[in-house]
Amino acid sequence: MDPISQWIAGWKIPVGRWGREFFDFLTTNFAWFFDTLAAWLSGLLDGLVVGLLWLPPIVVVALIAALAHLLKRSWTLTAGVILGLAFIINQGLWKETVETLVLVVAATACSMAIGVPIGIWAAHNERVYRVLQPILDLMQTLPTFVYLIPVLILFGLGIAPGLIVTVIFASPAPIRLTYLGITSVPKPLLEAGASFGATKRQLLWKVELPSALPTIMAGLTQCIMLSLSMVVIAALIGANGLGRPVVRALNSVNIPLGLEAGLAIVILAIILDRMARIGGEERK
Repeated sequence: MDPISQWIAGWKIPVGRWGREFFDFLTTNFAWFFDTLAAWLSGLLDGLVVGLLWLPPIVVVALIAALAHLLKRSWTLTAGVILGLAFIINQGLWKETVETLVLVVAATACSMAIGVPIGIWAAHNERVYRVLQPILDLMQTLPTFVYLIPVLILFGLGIAPGLIVTVIFASPAPIRLTYLGITSVPKPLLEAGASFGATKRQLLWKVELPSALPTIMAGLTQCIMLSLSMVVIAALIGANGLGRPVVRALNSVNIPLGLEAGLAIVILAIILDRMARIGGEERK
């Protein structure tokens, strides 16, 4: 190493030590909060999983297929949902699929509940978006494994940290797409609403949100895909689901198990994506 590089390395900024001290402070002073939150989330999610597993699989398949038909009015999609979930049952991965479904739906709901209001706020306040933009860039460029370290320290192992890390990973998508949708509303449309005496709240609910809905729904589908992409990663911190057999297959080089679990994740992703999309319904 040349002298200049040695001099620079000799004045190393102790980022790692500062980070450790920060998390030591959190765990020392707020452990009760993180433990309570983890216990509450684990109880809620485990209860949903137990409730779905209590029902016969064929009943759950019928309910999901009925919901798909209600949302899209497509017999093709309904048949695809039934065949896809029947294949998962055939492969002996129903319990893992239910666990993954609960985790993904909960993470997507939380991400949208956080992302849409923040996106609306940022769209109406440019200063907020200027502050958010580098934070969102950082969240979307950090390697996924980096998220596991602080979440594991604060919340321990289990489904609760799996949910939290998934929400953190998926939230930037709905924030960005909600911001994009609201800021892309045509100005003449807003001016027409204002000329009829609409208040800011009325403009938001009756003009901006309906016009931005396709973009916001694109954020929903992105959220679902990002949540599913975290399934395998979340399995490393104790979240059950389809990620666990994938990790087991990776550790033991079990190709059949990895292929089966991978196909189950793909099928679940396709079903959720098709059900969440707006437009293009087939009426058959």
